[in-house]
Amino acid sequence: MTEMERETREAPQAVARLLDASLDDLTALGRRLSGMAPPIVATCARGTSDHSAGYLKYLLEIATGTPVASLGPSLASVYDAPLRLRGAVLFTISQSGQSPDIVALQAAARAAGALTVALVNVDDSPVAQAADVAIPLQAGVERSVAATKSFIAAAAAAATIVAAWAGDERLLAAIRGLPKSLAEALAADWSALEEPLSTASSCYMVGRGPALAIAQEAALKSKETAAIHAEAFSTAEIMHGPLRLVRADFPILAFLPEDRAAAAGRAALQRLQAAGGHVFPAATADAPGKRLPVAATGHAHLDPLSMAVSFYGLIEKVSRLRGFDPDRPPHLLKVTETV
Repeated sequence: MTEMERETREAPQAVARLLDASLDDLTALGRRLSGMAPPIVATCARGTSDHSAGYLKYLLEIATGTPVASLGPSLASVYDAPLRLRGAVLFTISQSGQSPDIVALQAAARAAGALTVALVNVDDSPVAQAADVAIPLQAGVERSVAATKSFIAAAAAAATIVAAWAGDERLLAAIRGLPKSLAEALAADWSALEEPLSTASSCYMVGRGPALAIAQEAALKSKETAAIHAEAFSTAEIMHGPLRLVRADFPILAFLPEDRAAAAGRAALQRLQAAGGHVFPAATADAPGKRLPVAATGHAHLDPLSMAVSFYGLIEKVSRLRGFDPDRPPHLLKVTETV
């Protein structure tokens, strides 16, 4: 068993640990931020952690209408730009919590008047120690270069904060059951996509709203573990140019939860299929193409996390089918420090 497979299989336990240790802290933070009513929320993250920040962005904007902007860490570390964040909130999401540019942006945001919140897997890291509020992700040590369980834990933490902020009891109830749903996701059979991806040079990952963040994460994992040129697009944005590249048997994996974007998503998949694309929707209801099973979580905005766990299992196997070691991709390190 590779470390990536082992750590993917630990995702349900990682979320269970997070909820056991920090559910009260996460909900208290959500209620605190609701009372603050910040005019804007900013995020600071890179790589996989930035995809969990993207998931937070859509959940929060949908639930509360509060705009969320991703700030480039180089604003502080390279450009020394003055930030105007008084009354705002900055979420820093990181596995290691030690990259110099992430540390610098959090410090600059705090100096500019933002409340700084760190969701970090290493609780004695520089980011965690310097934040106004730090909540450990409880994912445990990750050895594979490809982060899996820490992404799921960060996204689950984000969902819990948003649920408390918005007073969404149905979402909170689904979060409490998330470890069980993720365990079911490990058993979902996505083998129909193994051969198309293992022989592909390029593919698309598509989604919309919270599912777009999962499409972006899937594209990154396809690149780093399986050397597939994978690009992620919104099911709306893909019609504005990327559709041109779709040809016969071009693999397209669609993350399609049953939220308000589902109908538009199905229409987009029909167009992609008509263009010759080999469409594989991960969906809990009928959709164009070869449907992949999804372990339902009880809430459409959590279903993308279930899909992510199933995808990790798929791409780990595809990486090996293509002759690679998903734990040790060439040129990459587990902790990437940028300035």
